[in-house]
Amino acid sequence: MRQAQGALAIAGRGAGLYEFTDQAVAWVRDQGIAHGLLTVFVRHTSCSLVIQENADPDVARDLDEFFRRLAPEQAGWMRHRSEGPDDMPAHIKAALTQTSLAIPVIGGRPALGTWQGIYLFEHRTRPHRREVILHAIGE
Repeated sequence: MRQAQGALAIAGRGAGLYEFTDQAVAWVRDQGIAHGLLTVFVRHTSCSLVIQENADPDVARDLDEFFRRLAPEQAGWMRHRSEGPDDMPAHIKAALTQTSLAIPVIGGRPALGTWQGIYLFEHRTRPHRREVILHAIGE
């Protein structure tokens, strides 16, 4: 059984979904693990990770719009605004999604479906550079 760890830096221009499937696939290939499990973890509390359709960009836009409506910046009941009006809405969106993903590795590749992509879901309005940790275990 082998293990490998690494990190990716994902630079976002603001709120939205940023696909990094190709970087994750390349990283797994470079580790030489043919069969096992890839864990992807984001080290932040105002963004998240999702596996989502990557064929039609309207899916990402619609998801972003849904979450904007679900946790709007103008909600008067929110107290936590330390870093601006998007601060608490970003934490709510991150709490409703995921900070880690587990993806089987088969044949040296993450076993994603035909239209599945791995995305960083940025919930803050200003640009951020996010760190994503990758851990692979297998043979």
